[in-house]
Amino acid sequence: MADASGYYAHPTAVLDEGCRIGAGCRIWHFTHVSTGAELGEGCSLGQNVFVAEGVKLGRNVKVQNNVSLYAGVECQDDVFLGPSVVFTNVLNPRAAVPRRGADHYLPTRLAQGVSIGANSTIVCGVSLGEYAFVGAGSVVTKDVGPYTLVYGNPARPRGWLSPHGHRLAFDEAGRAACPETHEQYQLTDGRVCRISP
Repeated sequence: MADASGYYAHPTAVLDEGCRIGAGCRIWHFTHVSTGAELGEGCSLGQNVFVAEGVKLGRNVKVQNNVSLYAGVECQDDVFLGPSVVFTNVLNPRAAVPRRGADHYLPTRLAQGVSIGANSTIVCGVSLGEYAFVGAGSVVTKDVGPYTLVYGNPARPRGWLSPHGHRLAFDEAGRAACPETHEQYQLTDGRVCRISP
């Protein structure tokens, strides 16, 4: 059904009162968006997605099937979450010890353009820098720097990618260019930043 604000939600989707959904969003089968969740314009939520209270998604965030976004997760614009990505929000869960609410949930922040491959697990309390890329099936336990490619269990840095998803090959001076856009990048002390062409 199309809402007056201009988003689409499949009839099986559950949109709790008090959630905020931006124009142009598309919400598919059996997806649940909780009270207090915020979706920016143009987001896409695949089948069987759960978005908890307090989760914030920027513009054009793509969430594939079977992803649960728990309290504490924040995604900036243009983030991609592959199928069955898992987020946690408590570091030391015990069934017999209640650990709910803001005092226990650790924030997980994904900067603009982050991509996370299918079946990856993101342990709470980490930050992923802009355009970081997590390979499929990885377990992320530490912060990931901008443009950094990580994969494995635990995920480790394996190189760097441009915003268009191309490997960046740095020369002896620490300079690289995206082969598609020709944008220039500088590598200094293991961190990458975009520079003028």
